[in-house]
Amino acid sequence: MSDSQPAYGRVLLKLSGEALMGDLDYGIKPVVIQRIAAEVAEAHKLGIEIAIVIGAGNIFRGAGLARSGMDRVTGDYMGMLATVMNSLAFQDALEALDVQARVMSALSIHKVSEDYIRRRAIRHLEKGRIVILAAGTGNPFFTTDTAASLRAIEIGADVLLKATKVNGVFDSDPMTNPGAVHYETVSFDRVLADKLKVMDATAIVMCRDNNLPLRIFDLTQKGALVSAMRGDKIGTVVSR
Repeated sequence: MSDSQPAYGRVLLKLSGEALMGDLDYGIKPVVIQRIAAEVAEAHKLGIEIAIVIGAGNIFRGAGLARSGMDRVTGDYMGMLATVMNSLAFQDALEALDVQARVMSALSIHKVSEDYIRRRAIRHLEKGRIVILAAGTGNPFFTTDTAASLRAIEIGADVLLKATKVNGVFDSDPMTNPGAVHYETVSFDRVLADKLKVMDATAIVMCRDNNLPLRIFDLTQKGALVSAMRGDKIGTVVSR
């Protein structure tokens, strides 16, 4: 890890809900969320302004519920509420480390979170608080990947960091193909043309059209999250 100043002043971190499960089949594994929170807190001490979007795959996804016969809009709203649950859990893990955090929701749930207001979110970041952005975009049919891209652009993040279980982008699935080729850098257009599984197409197009670089890295590697936030060479950078 470099000892130089962080390359980024403000980042948006996209965490999957599955990242919170560890080896569980469902829900949140306390030791895992505590480890991730500790790494976020370490990066925060470097002076990096951090916003976070967390998915809900550890509880359920709207698209999955729709495939089971539920109305898609209803399922998506349930998924949004599940992201609020994950966000509250992560806020609690950060506050246990004496790090100030605020949950801001695209759905109004005043008892447990603030409404997402762009200027207020930026103000929280400027005051050194970590902002956890819940409930996606507040609209059905949009993934939390798209929400992460949208929020990163809105708050003026220098980079969108996506934490996964693999160390970046490959030309095929490295879980099933040991010979998969790893990309250190790749263009947004290549990701779209080759249908590389990075984020959904809407999220990729938003990043491309707003010149927002995307870094994909392996969250399971100890210290990788801090390295990614510092701008160290890790994972894959997707850019123009």
